[in-house]
Amino acid sequence: MTASSHLADDIAVAPVDAVALEARAAELSTRSIKKDAKRRGLELAISMTDLTTLEGMDSPGKVAALCGKAMRPAPGLPSVAAVCVYPDLVAQATKLLAGSSVAVASVATGFPSGRTDLALKLSETRRCVEDGADEIDMVIDRGAFLSGDFAKVFDEIAAVKEACDYAHLKVILETGELATYDNVRLASEIAMRAGGDFIKTSTGKVSPASTMPVVLLMLEAVRDFYFDTGKLIGVKAAGGIKNSKQALRYLAMVNETVGDHWLTPSRFRFGASSLLNDLLMQLARLDSGTYQRPDDFSKD
Repeated sequence: MTASSHLADDIAVAPVDAVALEARAAELSTRSIKKDAKRRGLELAISMTDLTTLEGMDSPGKVAALCGKAMRPAPGLPSVAAVCVYPDLVAQATKLLAGSSVAVASVATGFPSGRTDLALKLSETRRCVEDGADEIDMVIDRGAFLSGDFAKVFDEIAAVKEACDYAHLKVILETGELATYDNVRLASEIAMRAGGDFIKTSTGKVSPASTMPVVLLMLEAVRDFYFDTGKLIGVKAAGGIKNSKQALRYLAMVNETVGDHWLTPSRFRFGASSLLNDLLMQLARLDSGTYQRPDDFSKD
């Protein structure tokens, strides 16, 4: 057993009070945001979005269109945080986004199942970084986690982190498969202690994906980790967030749970394929007083 495996065995977290967690999340979902704050919130949500395409039919043309939209969603509005693509499209995205503020992110490590050999996971990660990826979104082996092999989960995250070199590592927990809040809390702790720069809810391929109680729990985990270690870990809410009202509720939750340190794209992200258009529609409505047609915005 490696030294890191011993660390995994030593990780323990307190049981989660599910009733209190869900009550707090429900309370936060009722926050009312006024017009000026709403505009700032919508623009902040755009800047925190990872514009994502993760389909088998992805093509160079689709990635080119996505990168163009990522850099300039609409006149006068900020760029998104990142474009997230499959490993074979990283080199193209890197070339298209060169010189912009938009990062290139790539899923890796056998996305979405995470059930491939570690050597293949590390090879895929290194290839993405060599092709220019700024961020790697890895998936944990949920089978190993749910069978109690926490050392394997820890060691794989640590190994992928080393393979990332300069790139940031987002660790996807796939919370819908972890089943319990206690499991989400433990998986978050393992991911942070193994070297993850972000903890992320979902691949977007499993339901339920991101929910407010789960993200609240993850925010509390990164807050406690910061108090314990002084290290700031980000949170990415991915899957199921489709409209501006939901995004603003998440931002209110971030503000009231962890504060200003996390109200930045370097610490909080939305993983979404359809959210951006709704954010743009709501901002256009604030300017014109009328709703735009969905067809007025390019499909993601």
